[in-house]
Amino acid sequence: MFRFEDPIYLYLLALIPVLALIRFVSYRNQKKRLRKFGEPQLLKELMPDASRLRPAVKFWVACAALALLIVMLARPQMGTKISHEKRTGIETIIAMDISNSMRAEDVAPSRLDRSKMMVENLVDHFTNDKIGLIVFAGDAFVQLPITSDYVSAKMFLSSIDPSMMATQGTDIAAAINMAANSFTSEEGIGKAIVVITDGENHEGGALEAAKEAKDKGMRVYVLGVGSPQGAPIPIPGTGNYMKDNTGNTVMSALNEEMCRQLAQAGGGAYIHVENNSAAQQQLDNELDKLAKKETSTTVYSEYDEQFQAFGVLALLLLIIEVCILDRRNPLLKNISVFGAKKKVVTAVALLMAVSASAQVTDRQYIRQGNKQFRAGDYPNAEVSYRKAVEKNPRNPQAVFNLGNALLAQKKDSAAVEQFEHAAKMETNPMRKYQSYHNMGVICQSHKMYGEAIEAYKNALRLNPNDDETRYNLVLCKRQQQQQDQQNQDQQGGGDKDKKDDKKDDQQKPDEDKQDDKKQQEQPKPQMSKENAEQLLNAAIQNEKQTQDKMKKAQQQPQRRNILKNW
Repeated sequence: MFRFEDPIYLYLLALIPVLALIRFVSYRNQKKRLRKFGEPQLLKELMPDASRLRPAVKFWVACAALALLIVMLARPQMGTKISHEKRTGIETIIAMDISNSMRAEDVAPSRLDRSKMMVENLVDHFTNDKIGLIVFAGDAFVQLPITSDYVSAKMFLSSIDPSMMATQGTDIAAAINMAANSFTSEEGIGKAIVVITDGENHEGGALEAAKEAKDKGMRVYVLGVGSPQGAPIPIPGTGNYMKDNTGNTVMSALNEEMCRQLAQAGGGAYIHVENNSAAQQQLDNELDKLAKKETSTTVYSEYDEQFQAFGVLALLLLIIEVCILDRRNPLLKNISVFGAKKKVVTAVALLMAVSASAQVTDRQYIRQGNKQFRAGDYPNAEVSYRKAVEKNPRNPQAVFNLGNALLAQKKDSAAVEQFEHAAKMETNPMRKYQSYHNMGVICQSHKMYGEAIEAYKNALRLNPNDDETRYNLVLCKRQQQQQDQQNQDQQGGGDKDKKDDKKDDQQKPDEDKQDDKKQQEQPKPQMSKENAEQLLNAAIQNEKQTQDKMKKAQQQPQRRNILKNW
């Protein structure tokens, strides 16, 4: 990324064509004056040391130096700068709901996009504060550790999507607990947890987590995104809406009552987000009430001054301009530096030198991330790798290293996505094999044996000699077989019970016939009233047990149907 801190100075570059026009007019007037003395060919023979190209080269070299000085005044910036500063502010952790229900469009452009806009505006409002970012759905993980690097916060914010979460749902308690453990150990500083959600809490314990955070000196603010009337959840790229297991369209509504209770339990405030800036202003006012304290922080700036390279090049060009004489040197008359072809080569070389000195490649970000990764600083290593990917999205090494940094932080779903991208872009078979192997390890840890088997197979195609991958493949196949067998047993349990009951019912008439024959052969004893009642009660109890088994078999698949994926 490249920018100018003071781009207004770039208007001075208009002096270059003005100077070129002045020189052109001056050169024409000079030729007219020379014609008064004689023919140009005769004058050329009379002045053998005069050069027509040297003054032009001197002029354009001086113009290039002037252009570089103007660019230097505009303060070109690029790269990453790390500085340690003293700041007075608060600490804020944003816990953003990225479940599928946040795709609903009852708030323009959507609940999730509106939430991102609010967080971005909040970051722009911060000056000396620290911010962290947590995303959650059925699970929660830290997207950005608490930091003063606002540029990285915006960069991480732009990459948030519900597809990052392997487990859908809404577990607000997990997000609050994770946020409460993500603050620094500073005492006496205001700490705020801002939960952005639509309030569809599919898990319990949210109120208890908010109360516990309040007891630790934190404040929980809840931003309710959406409308109480509800809206359907669009499925990206299809034009359809999400349906539940019964085939009905899911209507996701904002649960304002739960949001109010959560904010009250956390000692904060509930703010309803609508299609205006009122919620933003209210949140800023609430955070301004928190206590501020001076802290020492490490600031990562996306832009660092790069005027030094332009200054060195300008100085070099000025030295060259001074060394070039208007007349040929008799001692060097056999050496032609300013021929037509050599002028082009010289110009290209100068342009290449300028671009090479000013450009900061993604390799620098990768090297920086590698140092941080080896030191165990995985969050900052992730930041460096993301900057490298932003600099060059087609660099497979940066994408692969980003996947490793995410894997080290247990952001498994995001890591799998990066490994998939790396495997598609990578041309080196060994590095491509490593991407597939890591994907297999992640899927195996989540008991996704089918996906793990496929990943391990792809890895072995690229590196057949890897015993570890082969062992993991065999292990996954066994575990897959066991899992399939357990599923068959669970599904067939009800049917087996039914079959056993039918066998018992079929055997009963035969037994009754045999008993009738025996009774016909033997003298029939008198049956008492008590014995008849006992036999009747036993038959009723047997029928009741059979009906209970049938109900359990019918209810077993319905338990899976109540699971929500939004």
